[in-house]
Amino acid sequence: MVTVDPTSAASSAQPLLRMVGIVKHFPGAKALDGVDLEVLPGEVHCLLGQNGAGKSTLIKTLAGAHRPDSGEIVVEGRPVEITSPTSALDLGIATMYQELDVVDGLSVAENIFLGHELSSGGVLKRREAHARARDLMGRLGHPELTPSREVGQLSAAGKQIVSLARALSRRAKLVVMDEPSAVLDPEEVDNLFRVVEAIRSEGVAVVYISHRLEEIRRIGDRITVLKDGRTVATNLPVDQVSTAEVISLMTGREIASDFGGASTGQRGSEPLLEVEGLSLAGVFEDVSFSVRPGEIVGLAGLVGAGRSEVLETIYGARRASAGTVRVRGRELPRGSVPAAVAAGIGLAPEERKAQGLLLDEPVFRNITLSTFARFARGGLLDERAERRAAVEQIEAMQLSPADPGRVTRTLSGGNQQKVMLARWLVHGCSVLLLDEPTRGVDVGARAEIYRLIRRLASDGSAVVLVSSDLEEVLQLSDEVLVLADGQVVHQGPATDIDEHRILDLVMEGTRA
Repeated sequence: MVTVDPTSAASSAQPLLRMVGIVKHFPGAKALDGVDLEVLPGEVHCLLGQNGAGKSTLIKTLAGAHRPDSGEIVVEGRPVEITSPTSALDLGIATMYQELDVVDGLSVAENIFLGHELSSGGVLKRREAHARARDLMGRLGHPELTPSREVGQLSAAGKQIVSLARALSRRAKLVVMDEPSAVLDPEEVDNLFRVVEAIRSEGVAVVYISHRLEEIRRIGDRITVLKDGRTVATNLPVDQVSTAEVISLMTGREIASDFGGASTGQRGSEPLLEVEGLSLAGVFEDVSFSVRPGEIVGLAGLVGAGRSEVLETIYGARRASAGTVRVRGRELPRGSVPAAVAAGIGLAPEERKAQGLLLDEPVFRNITLSTFARFARGGLLDERAERRAAVEQIEAMQLSPADPGRVTRTLSGGNQQKVMLARWLVHGCSVLLLDEPTRGVDVGARAEIYRLIRRLASDGSAVVLVSSDLEEVLQLSDEVLVLADGQVVHQGPATDIDEHRILDLVMEGTRA
């Protein structure tokens, strides 16, 4: 294990938190195998690792959701037992999970003090709660989030601020943030970082989990890397370790930052997909583009610009208010998913767990889900034929573990995404719509998915890609459409635009 002496890496201050030799077993698996973590007051300590490395289990142990089988947890120099989420909060440890735990129907103030309401003699002290909520929002730089405002009306970024205010209302000394930027656009990420800087200046420590290494560079002080339930490096100063070294620690091998070479689109061929004047009332309007076999078209823009809705309308999940979608020259009826699928269109949605996968079903059943008719024999499914078809794709996609009977929920994010792609390849789709294909996917799996997307294109598929990662859009796509407030403000070759220009366009909201 790579370890750096904290007195030389950061500060000689007493650690706020020390986790030493943490072990946690689950039936049939050892999730944590002697993990160490140390956090200093006022630092941002970045916890890295591929999906399945043990990060979630470790933070749930720290949050009191799991109890370790062995090991020691020391808070401010005192050994402690964290037996429940309440005991963690009593120690000043608050956790913000990726799935935020705010209640949409309640106000900002009610959410902040949920579970520890301010009361006297059984009567809620609303005036005091509002005053304290207003003070917290001022400290976090968001006075516009007034105490009476309903949380359900807020953006994902606003809900995060409310969740953080709740943690501070419990006088948190340590805040754990699990993938806090996953649903944020670049401007909201900048704001999140300003808030993190504000609370660390007050001595609050942050454990920050992210797959985005560029964020670690911006916000982090030190790094701890987990792999296969073990600590492989800890207390590494962010400014003294290269991205290549971090990736190597996480994966155990060298991974080049390679999106693939130039597209081999069949320029002389007819388009597979043609979208003309497509509109969805109140969401987007007049979107037009075409994709030939072997081409990748990327849709860029901020969250809420209409990118995902364009894919859903092409797929028939939303009924267009105007415009046409044609596959191989044949116009599709509006608002018909069966017609789109029959024409060869497949969609891998952004929320793959909620919208795309049956998590408690085996891998092979998720792969054959859209092709049941092909495996029907006398009104019954031929499971043996399903498995054979699934195994072909599992091998082609290098799914790990290569077990068709494994419950899909137990796979990492990257392998779940491969299952989604395998489903449409079994179906024989020639047009693939990919919405945030690497969201929540670790560095190693991300590189594999990039290569897979390039391979699908080179095999003759037409790909339409939506991603909040601008580098991803620019490096993978042949042509880029930039959307702002439902309008196409730029359209052209990916080589003719860069990240800065895209951000300028979406902020200006005017056509290039």
